[in-house]
Amino acid sequence: QEKLVESGGGLVQAGGSLRLSCEASGSIFSFARMGWYRQAQGKQRELVASISTGGSTTYGDSVKGRFTISRDNAKNTVYLQMNSLKPEDTAVYYCNLRLVTMDSWGQGTQVTVSS
Repeated sequence: QEKLVESGGGLVQAGGSLRLSCEASGSIFSFARMGWYRQAQGKQRELVASISTGGSTTYGDSVKGRFTISRDNAKNTVYLQMNSLKPEDTAVYYCNLRLVTMDSWGQGTQVTVSS
């Protein structure tokens, strides 16, 4: 299993921005699809954004136009830039690394957006 460490969460006012980072250990990062998921209290975990090895991106409908996922293979790191945050974006955000034979998750970082 690949170890993933998220950072960058916190408390922000509505309309503000945060940037999440997720650093992977090991040497397989550049071969993996990376994603950000979130889970709000009492709700199921949902996809926020994902990025392929070639840089193609996918976003959840609720974050399109506000969030941007990117990756730096030299740093084994994936980022999630979150702009125009809303209270409904409040959740624990998880980093995910996926290969055919591996599905690893980070410990999660809390994002709280106050109104």
